[in-house]
Amino acid sequence: MKETKEDKIDKAGFVNIIGNPNVGKSTLMNALVGEKLSIVTAKAQTTRHRIMGIVNGEDYQIVFSDTPGILKPCYRLQESMLNFVDTAIGDADIILYVTDVVEKIDKNKEYIDRLNRVECPVIIVVNKIDRTDQEHVLELVARWHELVPKAEIFPASALNNFNLDTIFNRIVELLPANHAWYDRDIFTDKSLRFFASEIIREKILLNYDKEIPYSTEVVIDSFREEKDIYKIEAVINVLRESQKGILIGPKGAALKQVGIKARKDMEKFFEKKVFLKMFVKVNPGWRENKRELKRFGYIQ
Repeated sequence: MKETKEDKIDKAGFVNIIGNPNVGKSTLMNALVGEKLSIVTAKAQTTRHRIMGIVNGEDYQIVFSDTPGILKPCYRLQESMLNFVDTAIGDADIILYVTDVVEKIDKNKEYIDRLNRVECPVIIVVNKIDRTDQEHVLELVARWHELVPKAEIFPASALNNFNLDTIFNRIVELLPANHAWYDRDIFTDKSLRFFASEIIREKILLNYDKEIPYSTEVVIDSFREEKDIYKIEAVINVLRESQKGILIGPKGAALKQVGIKARKDMEKFFEKKVFLKMFVKVNPGWRENKRELKRFGYIQ
């Protein structure tokens, strides 16, 4: 009889990563998965979508899920981002709550209170311990034990890969008995088009200041695979005409730099040559427009 994926997997589960902006959730997710699936910058709200990364062992499957940072929404896009967080809390088999050594410990306390009410195991990762001393780390661990008594607390540095093996092994131990949710050859729930758009958005976040990164949305209009190359056309939506001018820059120089850097990263990620064309479109009010947010994948 042919062996199926279910025959090989004894336990599997959804490990959902939540926390406030800029604590290192995406860096942790990428390190645990072993692939750069979530874009990473120093800016808040870098992650907008819920992104899954799938890791298979000999007898287990972990479906990691990166989520946007917890925030108080100011417009409909941010409301949709927070909905991804709420959904992740509701369908988790294990919650990985990420904090760090610099943020205010009771920031967004309502979500900390929710950790005490969930039925699934909770792991709290105190990230960025390379930025402080051992005494402060021990104080934080003790404080988190007081705030969330049911949780297991792990100091870590996702950037330096410190203590991640211990966290990973504990996750495997806590996985529920279950069949595999995905085939072994699948490592994420997102398409190549999605990663192309995210790579471009990462370069915008890294190359522009102020409101520009938060006013843009990248849409892949065309994604064609040919024998030796991917041919990609992308549209960058902005809110105002003035933002379009800043994004393009004098004689198109700024946008050209974004394109060069994005294409190089795409070729590394796709392991194939990429021809990339980008256009900028003024799309007033897209962050508040329900129809546009649905088109961009923020509303189901």
